[in-house]
Amino acid sequence: MKSQSPFPAFSGLRRLLPLLLLLTSIVLTGCSTVTVEKIKDKADQTLDVLSTKTNIGKNPRDPLEGFNRAMFSFNDTIDQAIVKPVAEGYRAALPTFVQTGVGNFFSNIGDVWNAVNNILQGRVNDGVTDVMRFAVNTTIGIGGLLDIGSAAGMPKHNEDFGQTLGKWGVKSGPYLVLPVLGPSTVRDALATPVDMKGDLWTYKRPVYVKNIGTVLRLVDKRASVLDAGSLLEEAALDKYVFFRDAYLQRRAGQVNPEDD
Repeated sequence: MKSQSPFPAFSGLRRLLPLLLLLTSIVLTGCSTVTVEKIKDKADQTLDVLSTKTNIGKNPRDPLEGFNRAMFSFNDTIDQAIVKPVAEGYRAALPTFVQTGVGNFFSNIGDVWNAVNNILQGRVNDGVTDVMRFAVNTTIGIGGLLDIGSAAGMPKHNEDFGQTLGKWGVKSGPYLVLPVLGPSTVRDALATPVDMKGDLWTYKRPVYVKNIGTVLRLVDKRASVLDAGSLLEEAALDKYVFFRDAYLQRRAGQVNPEDD
C-alpha cells in the first residue's frame, strides 16, 4: 500500500510547483532561467524546513507514520460514521445495569486467557486468581453478569499474548495502526491471531450467536469510552499523536509495570 502523506498540502504543493513555475516564467517575461531555478530551490528548501520542524516521519518509534496516519484516518472515519453513533444509541437505549452486565459477561470470559498469559509470564498466583474469578463469577455471578470476584478481593487482570512476548524479551518494534483493530506494534500485531484463538467466545456456536455477541462486545466497549472520546476531540491538537503516545506509554507500563 502506498503511504499517504500526513500533510497532503505539502505533497500537493510539490505536485503544483512545476506548474506554478511555468506560469511564473510566462508572466515574468525576460526572467532568466537562473532566476526560475532559484525560485524552485528556495521553495524546496522551505518545504524541507517545514518538514524538519514538524518532525513528520522522523520519530524513531514511528517510522511508518505515513501509512499509520492514513490507516488512522480510515479507522476514525468508520468510527465516526458507524461505530460511535451505534454506541451512542446503545447507551441511550439500555439501562446502566444492563450495560454493566454485558461488560462483566465478556470480561469474565476474558479471565481464562488472562490466566493462561499470567502463567506463561511466571505470575502463577495471578493466574490462579484469574481462574478463581472465572469460577466464582460464572457460578455465583450468574454466568459472569455480576462481578462477584472483585467484591471478594480477587482483582481483575488484563493480559494478552503481546504482553507475554514482551516479558519473554521480544521487542515491541515500530508503532503500527491496524485496519479496524487500531493502535498496535509489530510485536502486538503478530500476537493478535494468538489472542483471537485464546478468546473463548471465538468457539461459541451457533455462528450467528457468536457474531451477534462479537458486535455487542464491540459496541459496549465503544460506549464505555464515549465521554473520554469527546473530551479528546475537544482537547487534542493532533488525535493521531495523542493516541500513538498514549498507546505506547500504556503498553510499556503493561509489559514492565515495575518501571511504570
